[in-house]
Amino acid sequence: DDHNKENLFNSLNYDVAAKKRKKDLLNNKAKTQYFHQEKWIYVHKGSTKERHGYCTLGEAFNRLDFSSAILDSRRFNYVVRLLELIAKSQLTSLSGIAQKNYMNILEKVVQKVLEDQQNIRLIRELLQTLYTSLCTLVQRVGKSVLVGNINMWVHRMESILHWQQQLNNIQITRPAFKGTTFTDLPLCLQLNIMQRLSDGRDLVSLGQVAPDLQVLSEDRLLWKKLCQYHFTDRQIRKRLILSDKGQLDWKKMYFKLIRCYPRKEQYGDTLQLCRHCHILSWKGTDHPCTANNPETCSTSLSPQDFINLFRF
Repeated sequence: DDHNKENLFNSLNYDVAAKKRKKDLLNNKAKTQYFHQEKWIYVHKGSTKERHGYCTLGEAFNRLDFSSAILDSRRFNYVVRLLELIAKSQLTSLSGIAQKNYMNILEKVVQKVLEDQQNIRLIRELLQTLYTSLCTLVQRVGKSVLVGNINMWVHRMESILHWQQQLNNIQITRPAFKGTTFTDLPLCLQLNIMQRLSDGRDLVSLGQVAPDLQVLSEDRLLWKKLCQYHFTDRQIRKRLILSDKGQLDWKKMYFKLIRCYPRKEQYGDTLQLCRHCHILSWKGTDHPCTANNPETCSTSLSPQDFINLFRF
């Protein structure tokens, strides 16, 4: 009997160990499958004879190739904005795999910014938005708000804090070559370049570099064009501010307007939805469309449009 009990005990231990190895193997495989390479997906909102089930936000986020998109300068801002919108309101709608995929893509974004030393403020804002959302959601654990163990989410929040610290410690290095600088250009060219900036905070930061740039950054026409680019005439008329000289203070109006209305978003490359075959893909990507003129069937989607596409 003792011998049989020992054999049974060893057998049970073997089964437990085998199950654990199998589970670890599946987890390790899953870690390498978060990033998919699909260039297009079919977005279906109902079941048919050919297709069953629904395409969710998490499924689309998993299957589309966002990990490669962040390496493309035309798509980088688009993906970052999408990550920010998901952090604000859509985290709880993602599956466990989609949440892992989200964090992995976010880590790749942070590493790219640390290497390139570009878009630092943009990623700081993204991380702060995500951390604030997680602080609220973690307090509601136990109410089926987040998928996974609380310790896993605490670890992810610690990672976000670590990334924030890394971004804060970035020291911008000056280029080694000594050539023509921005301030060496004629004033008209400097002003022309400054008119290409779409964020008023960039103008303020540029004005702090040198006294001459400070004067240019206060140009009324510069701020007027910025207001007219982002906001409608009706929105501007509702937020008029006069200076001490009785003129419209376009700079103050700009910062007041961005607190009241969303700014205009413009991206070098976007996701597109084919109205004919309901296929979602990056702009310029060929897909198996049966329309006579596929180019005329495509509609560009903003990051918010992409999220709205999966609200049934």
